[in-house]
Amino acid sequence: MAQTIEHPILRLTGSKPVNLVDHIAVEEPLEIRLRFFKERGMHYSPVEKTISITMRTPGADFDLALGFLFTEGIIYSLDDVEEFTHCPGGKGNIVKVSLKKGVKVNMPTLDRHFYTSSSCGVCGKTSIEALKAQNPYIDNIESSIEISQEFLYKLPKALKESQRIFEQTGGLHGSALFDISGRLTHIREDVGRHNGLDKLIGACLRERLELPLKSKVLLLSGRASFELIQKAAMAGISVIGAIGAPSSLAIELAKNCNITLVGFLRAGKMNVYSGSDRVRIYEMENPGRDAGRH
Repeated sequence: MAQTIEHPILRLTGSKPVNLVDHIAVEEPLEIRLRFFKERGMHYSPVEKTISITMRTPGADFDLALGFLFTEGIIYSLDDVEEFTHCPGGKGNIVKVSLKKGVKVNMPTLDRHFYTSSSCGVCGKTSIEALKAQNPYIDNIESSIEISQEFLYKLPKALKESQRIFEQTGGLHGSALFDISGRLTHIREDVGRHNGLDKLIGACLRERLELPLKSKVLLLSGRASFELIQKAAMAGISVIGAIGAPSSLAIELAKNCNITLVGFLRAGKMNVYSGSDRVRIYEMENPGRDAGRH
């Protein structure tokens, strides 16, 4: 399925109209179905349930489904999964993930509404406590990783050079994973910032990368919201950089999880909101009234 399409546009520069063809990022719905076995006495009965419908950029759909199931606390490793397939007749927009017999599914977790926007009304502290209760790596974010200012300053350029579809369309969010040498190891793009990160974490699961990812650095192409920090925390990521601003709840969650959170990251400038002990700082400046402005 195509990730971009061509569309005729009328471009206005001053008073001069020009007919052009523009590249547009494709947006399609993805339905994620889960097949699992429910124990009934001495027997197991198969159950199939739609657990999410999300708008996404087609591509890496299996990574998206696996990452979503992992960051929502439904699966804990690829070993929980029997197979994952596109459903026939779904035009590539339905993915079914089948769990192995004996894998227990937390039904309250499965039945709850997955919060994917900042206007969902979920209580922040309740969400943080719930995350800690279901996060298998929450106690392992005591990472000894240490990076320099210069290391962080170089990441935005590396991300921009690797965002192939964004370069064409300007319409996608990117999530990128770097090792401590500064090498970009994984990148995923999507119209939804949370989908991009789910795809990234799902790829790590599918490739059986060792979790928690506490020796990796995550870079987000936009702002850092609560849900993105939540998903990164589920994967045990200890350092997160964002090109944009973090929300107040994102900062609170990062502090609670001992995550280093950097915002407004660009060449020669950044704000460190939590976990500054992991950043080697050349010279500490005296904070001014406008220190937090980008």
